[in-house]
Amino acid sequence: MATEAGLKKVKVSAMNAVHDLAVLVASDEGLFQKEGLNVEVLRTPGTSQVGSDRQALQTDIFDRTMEGIYNDGGVDQYRMCEWGVMKRTVEAVSNGQRPAKIVALGAAMSKMAIITGPDSQIYDPEQLKNTAVAVSPFNGSHFTTLKMLEGFIRKEEILTTNAGTMQERFEAVRKGEVAAGNFYEPWISVSQKQGFRILMESHSTRSEAASEELDGPTLAAMFRAETVAAELINANPNKYAHYFLDEVKGLLEPNEFQGWRLLYGPPVPYTRARFDDTYQWMLGYPDLIEPGSTYEQVVDNRAWE
Repeated sequence: MATEAGLKKVKVSAMNAVHDLAVLVASDEGLFQKEGLNVEVLRTPGTSQVGSDRQALQTDIFDRTMEGIYNDGGVDQYRMCEWGVMKRTVEAVSNGQRPAKIVALGAAMSKMAIITGPDSQIYDPEQLKNTAVAVSPFNGSHFTTLKMLEGFIRKEEILTTNAGTMQERFEAVRKGEVAAGNFYEPWISVSQKQGFRILMESHSTRSEAASEELDGPTLAAMFRAETVAAELINANPNKYAHYFLDEVKGLLEPNEFQGWRLLYGPPVPYTRARFDDTYQWMLGYPDLIEPGSTYEQVVDNRAWE
């Protein structure tokens, strides 16, 4: 749909700054407009904002706010961790939801960290054997916790729990109500400022999902803009610290935000090999994802056709 100004209108969602920064920067720096797009970014609440509720932690992923808005046609494109997008695209049809396809491996390589409290006696990952780590179920912190701990303890000894939003999880770790939690920026910086201990860190790649209404040339234009945004962020990450400081409302000063953890790259096609590796890994855990899907059913790299 073209606007009066001749720009094609696109509606996308954004939840947490670390995952959606390339989209936010592309919008605010006019990069989408340079590609002939009028991109409306709908800020749907995630788990990172101080004072956020638990809507993004609903047990049924399709009851969550962003998924509901997408299902109702409020946005046509979104991004989440690679595994979260896989789950949502695979299971949408069987759950009576609006279909989506994986259309790219996304721009954000969001850093995730498993962290213990200042007074914890846990110093290495092996000590988390049969010990619950606080995560957001079926989101990046959940999947990266499994991925990271697999290298240290057996799969059946890895336990996770839902301790609420990032702010609630942070307090639960501080009070010793949970032994550890998985956090991303700006909460890793907040944790280190307050003397918490990082046990391990890993990047978590985003995937991009889109409805069938969003055509290949439009997606290609969006991804070109996000590529430029990624270059700007990597060149000067602290220039964009305000997006993160806004989420934690006074818990960090600009000089305390550790922007070196930010990493972004150009969106690229989602390959068959990547699909096979990711899907088969998810099937290796009970209840992570439905079986029976194929690359052809889930992936559409139309931005590169």
